[in-house]
Amino acid sequence: MKPIIQSLIFSFVIHLIYIFGVLVVGYIKTRNYKPDISDRWVEVETLQSEVAFGVSSSPLYFIFTFIGLALICLLTIIFYRKIVERN
Repeated sequence: MKPIIQSLIFSFVIHLIYIFGVLVVGYIKTRNYKPDISDRWVEVETLQSEVAFGVSSSPLYFIFTFIGLALICLLTIIFYRKIVERN
């Protein structure tokens, strides 16, 4: 039971790092954005009316990646323990 809980924790931590990483990168890009207005006035473009900041995807995507990553972590933990037990 312990490897299953460890794999779920590893999967959760990796997902948190990914989500916060995307948010931090988006924040840094937003803070450092300097528009080039002087050369853009010649070409007129329609602006978007909606903005998405961060990750916008289906919640099922995160559930499937969470379970898949937990399985990969579980297999890695099991194989690592077998290799350590041999030596």
